[in-house]
Amino acid sequence: MSGRAVPCDPQEIGALFLFEKLTPEQLGRLCAEGRVERFEPGPVYTEGEPATCFYVMLEGTVVLYRRVGGDDVEVTRTSQRGVYAGSMQAYLGDRVRQVYNNSMRVTEPTRFFVLPADTFAGIMQEWFPMAVHLLEGLFFGSKNTQRMIGQRERLLALGSLSAGLTHELNNPAAAAVRATATLRERVGKMRHKLAVIAQGSYSPEVMANLIDLQERTAERVAKAPALSPLEASDREDTVTDWLDDHGIPEGWRIAPTFVQAGLDVDWLDQVAAAVDENILPSAIGWLNYTVETELLMDEIHDSTTRISHLVDAAKQYSQLDRAPFQDADVHELLDSTLLMLSGKIGKRIKVVKDYDRALPKIPAYPAELNQVWTNLIDNAVAAMNSAGGEGTLTVRTAAEHDRLLVEFRDTGVGIPAEDRGRIFDPFFTTKPVGEGTGLGLDISWRIVVDKHHGSIQVESEPGDTRFQVLLPLTAVEEESA
Repeated sequence: MSGRAVPCDPQEIGALFLFEKLTPEQLGRLCAEGRVERFEPGPVYTEGEPATCFYVMLEGTVVLYRRVGGDDVEVTRTSQRGVYAGSMQAYLGDRVRQVYNNSMRVTEPTRFFVLPADTFAGIMQEWFPMAVHLLEGLFFGSKNTQRMIGQRERLLALGSLSAGLTHELNNPAAAAVRATATLRERVGKMRHKLAVIAQGSYSPEVMANLIDLQERTAERVAKAPALSPLEASDREDTVTDWLDDHGIPEGWRIAPTFVQAGLDVDWLDQVAAAVDENILPSAIGWLNYTVETELLMDEIHDSTTRISHLVDAAKQYSQLDRAPFQDADVHELLDSTLLMLSGKIGKRIKVVKDYDRALPKIPAYPAELNQVWTNLIDNAVAAMNSAGGEGTLTVRTAAEHDRLLVEFRDTGVGIPAEDRGRIFDPFFTTKPVGEGTGLGLDISWRIVVDKHHGSIQVESEPGDTRFQVLLPLTAVEEESA
């Protein structure tokens, strides 16, 4: 938006703190190459447009905005003479993208001293060469530092996740190895027991009955009910008594296995009725090995399935085999992140998933959203560890107007009021030295706001902190290009 040109007074320009040290000749040049413009209430420039002018306010009121999701969020409102905005990094030229990084409006008739960006850059380099070098160094040095520490942040997170994943994989892998070794031993004993039975003078009918019992016993193992500890203990006593009454040696050792497999005295009565009394002990022993092998195979199946789920979660988390930008189910992303962080979360923190499963997929960068979830969950866990190491992490999803809400709620120590306005600033951290870079929330802000055109906000009091991420339900045109 263009304002109405009005006369430029070098004396008025020289009274501004930005120009108060300039000579009369320099002020004359500013007035000659720049201009004074008067703007009526309304927009002056818009975020993202090419930065063509440098503005210094002479009188009036300006408001600066940032675009967050579909809303304009007010950043600054001031009537102080001499405040400046616009193409403040024009002196860097083509080395950075020269666009306005906010929007500016005026709320009353306002006058600005306006310099074209090229003129501003030329004057800066001519009049203040040393200052320009210092500013360049600060600008690029800060960018490089943020980038390097951001990479370090991601590596630290990856290292933590890798350690957690290794721990999570080790348990089912070790269980599968133990079960396989035991299974080998039990199969060997089963072959021996079968050989003993085969050496007896049993009719084909008796052998067929034994094989049928074995098949039906294996089927019962697959359908074994879940018993409470008290129910299992009572049933073990009953089965032990039955085995002792029928002359089965070491019934107390066999009974827990039978109960775990869902076998009861009614089933044992069917076994006793199907075979001769003299071969009942051998038949029970053979069925015991059958039950043990079925239970061991179930254990191996459960362990290897757990390993498969962990590997799938790692692939889902890393998005290694996925397109960078795609329609994503946030619940799959949240589940994979929670699984990857389960070792870090620990047993003393309860995780509650309050998902609205009816929510649609959203266009997103899934790997980067997983980084946001990781940062927010990590902060929540740290807050609860500071509060004694126990607590509840609630992850909630919901529809909120035309956006999707993902909320992380923890029962930790909370964020002090004086820190809430700074937590998204680069390098700000409340963690002890060496435990945080201060870039986790800054990176999360950039991913949510800049890449996804969403918003991220926090509400906090001791025992109840909520980070809320709002994401658009539909693609933003420039992000999907």
